[in-house]
Formats: sequence, C-alpha cells, structure tokens
Amino acid sequence: MSILQKILLVEDEVKLGKVIQDELVLNGYPADLAVDGLEASRLFTRNTYSLVLLDINLPYKNGFELCREFREQNKSIPIIMLSAAGEIHDKVEAFNIGADDYIVKPFHFVELFARVKVFLKRAELPTDTEKIIIEDMEINFTNKTVVRNGASINLTAKEFTLLVLLARNKERVISKQEILEKVWDLNFDTGTNTIEVYISFLRNKIDKPFDHKLIHTKPGFGYYIK
Repeated sequence: MSILQKILLVEDEVKLGKVIQDELVLNGYPADLAVDGLEASRLFTRNTYSLVLLDINLPYKNGFELCREFREQNKSIPIIMLSAAGEIHDKVEAFNIGADDYIVKPFHFVELFARVKVFLKRAELPTDTEKIIIEDMEINFTNKTVVRNGASINLTAKEFTLLVLLARNKERVISKQEILEKVWDLNFDTGTNTIEVYISFLRNKIDKPFDHKLIHTKPGFGYYIK
C-alpha cells in the first residue's frame, strides 16, 4: 500500500486510539494517530492522507471544526466521523459540514474496515471524458462536477457516487440494498438511516433550487432518477 493511502485517525482516548490504529495497520491500512484537534490540524497540513477517521469530542478543536477545516483544504478526501453520539441531529450536522459517513461507537471492526475499504478503493468511474446528461443536468467524470441549468452543484465524493449510480440507471428503481452494496460496499443493512439522509442532501442540492424534480422515491422499493 502506498503512502497516498495513509489514514489520519483522530481520537482523544489514547488507549482506544492505539487499539484502532493497531487494527488498521494489521489489516493493511497505515495510520497516523492524533489525540487532539491541534495535532490533527498539524498532521493534516503536513502530510498527505487518503481518508480521515474523526472523533467529535476532542480537546482544543472538536471534530465538527476539524471536518469544516479539512473539507475547505481538500474537497474530495473521505471523512468518516466516529462518535458515541448517535442522535440524528449529530449525524445531520456532520453530513452538512462535509462528512461522508458516520459510525456510532461502539462499533465492530468488521464494519469499520468495510467502510474504510470502500472509501479507499479506487472509484469505479471512467477516466475519459464521458458525461451523463439528464434533462438540464450534466455529470462530468473528468473533473467530477455536476451542473444543472448552468449552475454548478458542489457534491461530496459520496454524494457524487450516489448520484452517478442513480443517473447510470435512469428510470430504474434502485433498492436500498443495492445502494449499500454499490455505494458503501456493504452487503448488510447497518440499521442506520444513512441512505435516507444522503438522498435528502442530494435532493436539497439537485432538486430543491429547481422547478422540475429529478430524484424520485418509490415507497417500499427504492429511489430513481427520471
């Protein structure tokens, strides 16, 4: 594994942080450990990481502050929040400021590694100049941009992947299970409402500012674009 695939782990409980770091390394994921917000900022600025595992309750700078800071510096790096706070408003705030995923403590390492794997895996997107055009929306794979009716739409890496899945299957209903498998690389339902939250964020960005809606729900079956 190359240095470009190194993980930044931010966890103020030193013993827990060491356990997670050791498990990551044993499973082939090199990781630096920061035990407070200031150290995390320094490491992120000095080094190149492919993914961040970020606790919320941290000394000096909390995880929400760091998430905003990291997202301003790097629009595409995956950020996974790790927190004992499992309330929906905590998750929504995390997604609003740019987090790509949210895992509630305590968690099973198999779940963590499944999430890490999918974010580190090379995105299965074309490398040429392919575009998808649906109505007045254009998805450009070269620069990973989305434009609708002439307006640029800023999406996180996970939002972009979800939109691409729906767009490539125009008018076909995509089940939650298929979304879990193809976007999150999970073959089991984690029992969270992550998919609903991401669909809501996509709708706020893709549909809400415009009269004609592209993203639709078929109750009990899934989601589709038309």
